[in-house]
Amino acid sequence: MHGVGCRAVVNSDLRYLAFYLPQFHPIPENDQWWGEGFTEWTNVRKGNPLFTGHHQPHAPAAELGYYDLRDAQTREKQADLARAHGIDGFVYYHYWFNGRRLLERPFNAVLASGSPSLPFCLCWANENWTSSWNAHDPTTVLVAQQYGDDDDRAHLRWLAEAFRDPRYIRVDGRPLFLVYHASAMPDSRRTTDNWRDEAQRLGFDGLYLCRVESFDRGDPAPLGFDAAVEFWPNWKRMGPRLRLADRELTDAGRIQQGDRTAILLSYPVAMELAGRYADVPFKRYPCVMTGWDNTPRRGNAGTVFVGSSPEQYAAWLAATIKRFTPYSPSENLIFINAWNEWAEGAHLEPDERWSRAYLEAHHGVTGRAIASTA
Repeated sequence: MHGVGCRAVVNSDLRYLAFYLPQFHPIPENDQWWGEGFTEWTNVRKGNPLFTGHHQPHAPAAELGYYDLRDAQTREKQADLARAHGIDGFVYYHYWFNGRRLLERPFNAVLASGSPSLPFCLCWANENWTSSWNAHDPTTVLVAQQYGDDDDRAHLRWLAEAFRDPRYIRVDGRPLFLVYHASAMPDSRRTTDNWRDEAQRLGFDGLYLCRVESFDRGDPAPLGFDAAVEFWPNWKRMGPRLRLADRELTDAGRIQQGDRTAILLSYPVAMELAGRYADVPFKRYPCVMTGWDNTPRRGNAGTVFVGSSPEQYAAWLAATIKRFTPYSPSENLIFINAWNEWAEGAHLEPDERWSRAYLEAHHGVTGRAIASTA
């Protein structure tokens, strides 16, 4: 068992929500684009070390293994692990393309079955589905996003099915809904107005809309959002301080001069910068990442944050808890990237290297587990 050297920073008023990727089951579209039987595990298994000390591949521990999210028992085990270690809910990525949904089967099953009991919300991954994530030509659009008034309303009507679920996470009584890349929307204010109007028509008391800051920065209110959600990695903040010098890596024994292939960034520096970016004149919820290494997807074009570990994660989480003051009793959210982004090296789920150490780090810092509601 791996211990962490960070004392618990107990704040029972906070809610910890982990981003959740559903691409661990085959779908016809992925069979067509990438080969029969493709899932995210296909990418994970391709991971190779690119420099000395580079840990790849990330292999799941036996307790969950290379799971298939069509299996209800797997989804229950995930929720049990999350609940037992202080994760309050999952943020399921949601793929909507003008009425067409992709990777929808796991969430459909969660919604239809009423199980697992762990709370959840949705984050619309509203970008074109391209081949760029797999280091192919980024101009190859496999499924394009289209926006319009009719689609905005149709989208909200479908979302209302999820919003009505008693497990759905709310803020001040309003369903919490995230948009991953708000600036990609041609008129986000019009879209959010359409959503709010349709929600009111359907009998909701309002929506609580959050814009994710992976690519976007600044006050989310003019775009029609109630708050922002910090996201790491934040590609708008990939400045020179994060980049590791060849000499620094050579001294650390991790890489030899001239052998660097991927972009190498510093996890401890990212943690420091996250603290400096904490104060903004609008509502923004913090995010902590477990780590980042998308070289299984992107190969030599990938990015690796060097220096991540359960101990470093615990330190980042503890610092975040200390500096974050909830805006109200229910505006008390801290986001985690991620529950199961295996091909991006960001996962709380147990792996062969660390076992449950990241989960134990989370539990150790927050000082609590969540009682089962099953």
